[in-house]
Amino acid sequence: MKGKVIVTGGAGFLGSHLTQALLKKGWRVVVIDNMSTGRPQNLKSFINDPNLTVVRADINDAKKIKKYFQGADYVFHLAALADIVPSIVDPTGYFRSNVDGTMNIMQIVREVCPKLKKFIYAASSSCYGIPDKYPTPESAEIRPEYPYALTKYLGEQIALHWGKVYKIPVLSLRMFNVYGPRSRTSGTYGAVFGTFLSQKLHGKPFTVVGDGKQTRDFTFVTDVVAAFLAAAASRYSIEIFNVGSDHTYSVNTLVRLLGGPITHIPKRPGEPDRTYANISKIKRLLKWKPKVSLEKGVKILLDNIDYWRQAPVWTPKTIKKATRDWFRYLSR
Repeated sequence: MKGKVIVTGGAGFLGSHLTQALLKKGWRVVVIDNMSTGRPQNLKSFINDPNLTVVRADINDAKKIKKYFQGADYVFHLAALADIVPSIVDPTGYFRSNVDGTMNIMQIVREVCPKLKKFIYAASSSCYGIPDKYPTPESAEIRPEYPYALTKYLGEQIALHWGKVYKIPVLSLRMFNVYGPRSRTSGTYGAVFGTFLSQKLHGKPFTVVGDGKQTRDFTFVTDVVAAFLAAAASRYSIEIFNVGSDHTYSVNTLVRLLGGPITHIPKRPGEPDRTYANISKIKRLLKWKPKVSLEKGVKILLDNIDYWRQAPVWTPKTIKKATRDWFRYLSR
């Protein structure tokens, strides 16, 4: 056996893929997830692996989870509340999860993981807000537009600061528009792939924001997992890396690949017209680069589309209701 790994949020979309990859490499993996957004179904295909331990607990519950960190070689901190709309409605809950929760995990690591080889923080490119430069480098000005973006950035700063002060080998990966099998299917309106795939399954038109010409740096989940593994194996510490596809694609391109009718809904304030990561740093230092094209990634999703059969089916009317606070608070 190679050793012990902690994955917080390991029953979530990205966390379950990372957990599966680690198990395949022979690691003993402890998943810590309160299942508020994670799904036990995401772990179903490997739940009986003898090297997997699943702890259903909140990352703020130090008393319950602390013992599981003892002897850990690596910690991947992915547990967080995601999506824009609910963060506007419940900023306190997001602060507790993404900021307080991260500080709690860092304190546990500081106290019981003196020989930790690497701590990897799952950061968000949303911290850049609406940037001035594309592709956007890690040095771009931080401009969070909504509480989710702010709390993820504050969590990143806590992780890096604890790393610097307490000599914890921390790396932060700022991810751009991750998609793939097991992407979020429930909860409030937000994730474009879950929304579109459910609409396709139920014969409803794709709800395209604005004219659909806005572009996103859609990055396939297996490429992101590979970036996490490369970061963990690297000699670097107290660094930030963008993780993107090295491309940017329009929503209209995505719709064309998925195939189906569309309906347009109003453009939303606080959203950039473009997301596009400058990934020269991670390619140079970690020797990582993305491999999955959008065309290939969408085909994989369509081959696994039944996963989204129970997902909410969003319509212009329900989206308008769900995003009411978005327009109320973010409109200039």
